[in-house]
Amino acid sequence: MEHLSASAYRVPTDPPGGDATLTWDATTLVLAEVTAGGRSGIGWTYGSPATTHVITGELAPLLTGHDAFDVPGANDVMSRAVRNTGRPGIAAGGISAVDNALWDLKARLLGLPLARLLGAARREVAVYGSGGLTTYDDEQLVQQLGDWGEQGIDRVKIKIGESWGSREPRDLDRVRRARRVMGDDKELYVDANGGYTRKQAVRVGAAMTEFGVTWFEEPVSSDDLAGLCEVRAAVRADVAAGEYGYDLPYFARMITAGAVDCLQADATRCGGITVWLRAAAVAEAHGLHISAHCAPHMHAHAAAAVPNIRHLEWFHDHVRIENVLFHGSLDPRGGTVAPGASGEPGHGLEWNQQAAEPHRTN
Repeated sequence: MEHLSASAYRVPTDPPGGDATLTWDATTLVLAEVTAGGRSGIGWTYGSPATTHVITGELAPLLTGHDAFDVPGANDVMSRAVRNTGRPGIAAGGISAVDNALWDLKARLLGLPLARLLGAARREVAVYGSGGLTTYDDEQLVQQLGDWGEQGIDRVKIKIGESWGSREPRDLDRVRRARRVMGDDKELYVDANGGYTRKQAVRVGAAMTEFGVTWFEEPVSSDDLAGLCEVRAAVRADVAAGEYGYDLPYFARMITAGAVDCLQADATRCGGITVWLRAAAVAEAHGLHISAHCAPHMHAHAAAAVPNIRHLEWFHDHVRIENVLFHGSLDPRGGTVAPGASGEPGHGLEWNQQAAEPHRTN
C-alpha cells in the first residue's frame, strides 16, 4: 500500500432524528482512501470526526508498504497496534473504514466486483426498510412506510422505546399504525435501542403479538446478555442484537449466551469486512442467521458472500447520505439488491467529491 488518507463529512438529517435513547440532527461519515498500483479503494464508517486522526496518525504509518492483497494481515496489524489506545469505539471505526477500503482496493486491482472476490453465495440480498424514528410524527411515519411500499420493500422496521421506555402507549400506537398502513402481508420489525427494562420489554413484546411483529431488536441493552435471554424466552418475535460489537469475541459471547435469534454485525464498527465475515461464520456454526446493520452499500457485497445472511438494513439516514456522497448506489426495488450485477470492480461506488465538499469537517 502506498498511501492512506481520511476525511470526515457531517450531513444534516431530514428532519432531526431520534430513537429510544438518543437524538441527533446530523450524521458524520468518515472516509478512508487507500492507494496502490495506480488504483484507489474507499471505505467508510459512521462516527466521530476524531476517527480521521486515528486513521492518519496511528494506522497509516503501520500500513505504508504493506502488501495491498493481504487484507487480513493488515487488519491484524491495526488491531494489535491500538491495544493501549483502546480498540472499542473510535479506534474500531477507523480500523473498519481502512479494512473496508483495502477490500475495495484489492477487488479493483484484480478487476473484480467485491462479491465475486469474496465468493458470492447468492446474487441478491434481501433488504428491509429501516427508519420510523421516534421523532417522526404520524404523517411522517405513514409517508415513509408508503415510500417503502411503493418500492416493493415488504419488510420494515420502526423505532420504539421512546424516551427510555417512558412512552409505552405511543410506542404501541405507532406499531398499530404501522401494521394498519402496511397491511397484513408484510413483515413488521421494531427496534427499542435498549430503552426498556427486562420486564417492560416482555410486556411490550406480548402486547405487540397482535400486530404480528416478528423482529424485536435490542429490547434491552445489548450489554445485558442475561436480559436478552430473558426476553427471548418470553416473546414470540425473534430477538436481535449485535450492532455494538467491536471485536469477534463480543459476537461469540452473545451467541454462546443464547441471547439472540439473529446476530447483527456492523462492518463499519466491528473491524471491517474481515471481521464481519468471521462473525457470520461464528453465527452459522451455531445455526443462526446474520443481519447487516446499517451502512447498506458498505455491507452489500459481504452480505452476498455468506450463506446465512437474513437481510441488509436499508436504513433511511445512511441510504440518503450514501446516495448523495457516492455515484453507483444500489436499487432496492422489489425488496432486494444485487451487488456486483453491474460488473464494476470493487464495491462499485465512486466518491462524489463535488457533493461531499460542502459537508467536509476535516
